[in-house]
Amino acid sequence: MSGRKIYGGKNLYGARIGFLMLDVLTPRMPGDVGNATTWPFPVLYGVVPGATPKRVIHEKGEGLLDAFLETADRLVKEGADGLTTTGGYLSIFQDDLVKHCKVPVAASSLMQIPLVQRTLQPGKRVGVITVNSDHFDEDHLRTAGAALDTPVAGTQGKRELERVLVNGELEMDVELAEQDMLDTGRELIEAHPDVGAVVFECHNFAPFSASLSQSLGIPVYSVYSFVCWFHAGVAPRDFGHPSTAPGDFRER
Repeated sequence: MSGRKIYGGKNLYGARIGFLMLDVLTPRMPGDVGNATTWPFPVLYGVVPGATPKRVIHEKGEGLLDAFLETADRLVKEGADGLTTTGGYLSIFQDDLVKHCKVPVAASSLMQIPLVQRTLQPGKRVGVITVNSDHFDEDHLRTAGAALDTPVAGTQGKRELERVLVNGELEMDVELAEQDMLDTGRELIEAHPDVGAVVFECHNFAPFSASLSQSLGIPVYSVYSFVCWFHAGVAPRDFGHPSTAPGDFRER
């Protein structure tokens, strides 16, 4: 009598989510998408050559699609069963990535907006905080499935966050960065009192989720909440049911 068979096809096993990384060397504290200790599960990273923050934000990633697709293929070959990115502006590549890749793709934390909206009381709306609202437009919302009149506020013109993250600087004052976030959150609420929850566009913002939520008294959703949800489907928790096949081996 033969036992259960397992099959190969990957370079690596146990890391189910692959991140398409921007090509930047900014510091990444715990909570940041690019700090592997952020995640309660193993992950894979692949840097997309030439995908600097300025090209993605200021130029909408023009000319970078092929590099993203090539990096996506490499991550899938290495072992990723689902792909995401390290930039919320990359919602504009969601459809192209889904068409090309043979695994599920969740490109942008902005994709949470329609779901979060359904959780709010009548008359309340989701608001977005982005690293630079001057370069954020309806295309980013449309490709994420969000309402085009979603309120948006940006961190540009303040002390630390936008300057460090967009310019790719190598040093960040965390306290000043947090103050930028709190100020931007207050600006969003003052301009749009009907905002009942915040979704972060920027995939570097998750370290500030708790302090902003406490300051505003409303829920805050980030790339952390997004990717943890995504991973829960790609790699469902095994609760010990005898029919559950363990591990991430693709059975044929």
